[in-house]
Amino acid sequence: MKKIPVLVALLAALLVSTAAFAATAKTYQVTGPVLEINGDMIVVQKGKDRWEVARDGSTKVPADLKVGDKVTIEYRMHATAVEVKSAAKPATKKKAA
Repeated sequence: MKKIPVLVALLAALLVSTAAFAATAKTYQVTGPVLEINGDMIVVQKGKDRWEVARDGSTKVPADLKVGDKVTIEYRMHATAVEVKSAAKPATKKKAA
């Protein structure tokens, strides 16, 4: 009878550890001066490029952040849509007569 609770505990531990190592998207960083801030995004200048990074209510942003501040933003890539396109058919060789 004592084997069942132990087995359940081991199974629960396995499930929790599997969830912890599940495919978490890799994080990336961009650093530069802030060009613009609004409720939906933060715009940063990186070299000659303008980076618009989306944000939401869960994004940790300092209350005193202002345009001109140099920041490092940590972000993850997140797919919003996937479109499937058929692969090009390989060219067939014609046999010489």
